[in-house]
Amino acid sequence: MNNISFSDIYTSYYKRSFLFVKSYVRDDMVAEDIVSDSLLNLWEIIKKEKVEHPLSLLLIILKNKSLNYLKHLDIKQNVSESISSKMAHDLNYRLSTLQACDPEEIFSSEITDIVQETLESLPEQTRRVFEMSRYECRSVKEIAEELSISSKSVEYHITKTLKILRISLSEYLLLFYLLLFY
Repeated sequence: MNNISFSDIYTSYYKRSFLFVKSYVRDDMVAEDIVSDSLLNLWEIIKKEKVEHPLSLLLIILKNKSLNYLKHLDIKQNVSESISSKMAHDLNYRLSTLQACDPEEIFSSEITDIVQETLESLPEQTRRVFEMSRYECRSVKEIAEELSISSKSVEYHITKTLKILRISLSEYLLLFYLLLFY
């Protein structure tokens, strides 16, 4: 066994080792950690067995620890780039789908379906009065004359239909309100 102290090893090899490692890892703190670990490894080996070329052994230890660090850094960077790429792809997908989204078109077809279903559920005369009023743009008087009912009955059927439609479209009315005033 050899009686060399850690202080002797540190004094003899630290500066050269630090400069060597730093030239590859390019980070002072990491270089200091690698050199300290390597010098400690060298000292433990020297304590156990005779080493004829300690500088050569130290260089091998420094090289291996630096390579391990750089390989780890490379893997970390590749993973980070992969995650970043996936996040960018996801973001682009969300942007393109949101830009392609046309709420007016979506709501228009949904609202048309709801109105059609609601009108089909109404009694025949109520539906006919409403369609004549809204789709054919006829006046209350014209509808009353054609269907042989009073103007008050026409107004009743229209009011009844509008009330039912308001209930059927209540979710959309709130949304329209928000869109119009914000």
